[in-house]
Amino acid sequence: MAEPAGAPARSPGQPAAPRLTGRLEVDTDLGTFLGDTRVRLLEAIDTHGSILQAARHVPLSYKAAWDAVDAMNNLADQPLVARSTGGKAGGGTRLTEHGRRVIALYRAMQAEYQAALDRLSAQFAALPEGDARSFQRLLRRMAVRTSARNQFVGTVCALREGPVDFEVRVRLDDALEIAAVVTRESAETLGLALGSEVIALVKASSLLVFTDAALRISARNQLWGTVARVVDGPVNAEVVMDLGAGRSAVAVVTRDAVAALGLAEGVRACAAFKVSSVILAVID
Repeated sequence: MAEPAGAPARSPGQPAAPRLTGRLEVDTDLGTFLGDTRVRLLEAIDTHGSILQAARHVPLSYKAAWDAVDAMNNLADQPLVARSTGGKAGGGTRLTEHGRRVIALYRAMQAEYQAALDRLSAQFAALPEGDARSFQRLLRRMAVRTSARNQFVGTVCALREGPVDFEVRVRLDDALEIAAVVTRESAETLGLALGSEVIALVKASSLLVFTDAALRISARNQLWGTVARVVDGPVNAEVVMDLGAGRSAVAVVTRDAVAALGLAEGVRACAAFKVSSVILAVID
């Protein structure tokens, strides 16, 4: 391994100074948006035109690959991956031009990132090895992840102040809007204001799914779309709904509910959830 530029010369037999290495991750407070595995998945989709083949190439499970694609599309300002249906091959998956630009930007950032680590490693070369190791452990601890499957990025379009809480409406795009209720203290801590960019988190278990458009329920948030896929489990099933514009919603329902509602790919359905089920986060 070549010595980092600027590293002091060492005598024969002297152990090499620890080199700082790491994987570049584009993170939000809610977890990783882009990382090496996800970028390799995007590159494989561009090469193979198939989620299944791309997942095998990375490697990832088919479900994990789709979950990663859904998460990236939900957090991106434009879809990175588009799905086509029909045709002789039965449809496929392709990378959008925006997805290709994101990959190119990531790879350029990755090169600069490693160069910066090499320079930092050279500065640490004169210090005891333990100091560099402690720094590496600190970097690993700084990563933050979340278990919420549904993550939506939007802007605050309305704020209604109550005696103890705020009703917040978050505009995802021209067609989609989410309502949330947070305490006054939370609103002040987050610095919520009209036009603020926020991320709305909703657990998959908090989503209710129905197909009858005439059904009236009390849940304020109702996102209509089409079922993209159903992943069966021993008792429950995971239902992924395509909301359009590259967005998706994930719900966990019982297998009996899937059968009763006739949930299958292409079926129009609604994912509903209460305002109290939405957690808002901001990125400083």
